[in-house]
Amino acid sequence: MRGVAAVPTYVVMQPTTLCNLDCAYCYLPFRHRDRRMPVAVAAAVAESVNRWAERGRFSVVWHGGEPLAAGREHLAALIAPFGPQVEHHVQTNATLIDDEWCAFFAGHGVRVSVSVDGGRARNAERVTRAGRPAYDRILRGVATLRRHGLPFSALAVVSRPAPGLAAELYDYFLDLGCEVLGINIEETEGVNVRGNAHDAATVTAFWAELVAAWRRDPRIHLREVEWSLRFAAAVLDGTADDVLPRRLDPIPTVGHDGSVTVLSPELAGFSDPRYGDFTSGNVLATPLAEIVADAERTSWVGEFLDGVEACRASCPYFGFCGGGHAANRYFEQGRFDGTETEHCRNSKIRLLEGVLEHARDHQSPAA
Repeated sequence: MRGVAAVPTYVVMQPTTLCNLDCAYCYLPFRHRDRRMPVAVAAAVAESVNRWAERGRFSVVWHGGEPLAAGREHLAALIAPFGPQVEHHVQTNATLIDDEWCAFFAGHGVRVSVSVDGGRARNAERVTRAGRPAYDRILRGVATLRRHGLPFSALAVVSRPAPGLAAELYDYFLDLGCEVLGINIEETEGVNVRGNAHDAATVTAFWAELVAAWRRDPRIHLREVEWSLRFAAAVLDGTADDVLPRRLDPIPTVGHDGSVTVLSPELAGFSDPRYGDFTSGNVLATPLAEIVADAERTSWVGEFLDGVEACRASCPYFGFCGGGHAANRYFEQGRFDGTETEHCRNSKIRLLEGVLEHARDHQSPAA
């Protein structure tokens, strides 16, 4: 895996910067402002996306702010320029979901992922802008999805891994009814400057416990664990070199104003004296396909690719993670050409070690 691919597998779109919640660990810089994406931006993006989608499966992920804060009418206008072959996904806190939104999702074929961190106590850092708990509103939204028979995924943030937590979370999400679950250990990035260093053994045990819970009742697709198992199987089969793509997915993130940030959506909206505002262009001036194809010319991207090569040369886990994420390096280290980050340790190294630890502890005895 070397360099940045000229064609992405999906595009992230920011229909509004506004979020109606104020979660303690949120990284977004402008979540209190309602800056909405003009339809002209979506139309410009669609010109490239519709061509890419002709080659095979392609997704647009609507991610804010809180995307539903843009309103149904405006979100429908933003979706309209995209062809029928494009898949649409929305990452939402679910607090605004009602019967009308469910009809919208069904009518536009939008796949829903809900951000929720577990039960009431685990969800304490998801609060309204007035500081009140958002949990009951989230559950109402999820109940509405279920009443309408709409499948959904879930994404949970874990701020402090601890014994017993993984099994508790897995059982919670089984009851919640999601089909896919992603677990993110809290990251230091954007405006969230809280530290994310944890005891290595505790994090490894968290992942091992999650694997054990999943194996007891694997009704949910568990994103991180299933990816780890696929990699481990590829190592055993001698095909590990084929797991990662040949080139990095550019993951273009299109901001509300049409600006494009590649590789790490979390960099959007930020700037630095050395690198400028991290953007690679604007779709209102340059086609998205051209911006992505020229992504390696962006000043900081070259430095990040140097960091990827440094990881390749020094890290035994490189084949699993492919060199980590640009935003984690920048917000943890202040530059892009470093190597191991706390995010790497928590969500890559300890993840794989946890999966392997579970496998070792549950090996069948020799005959």
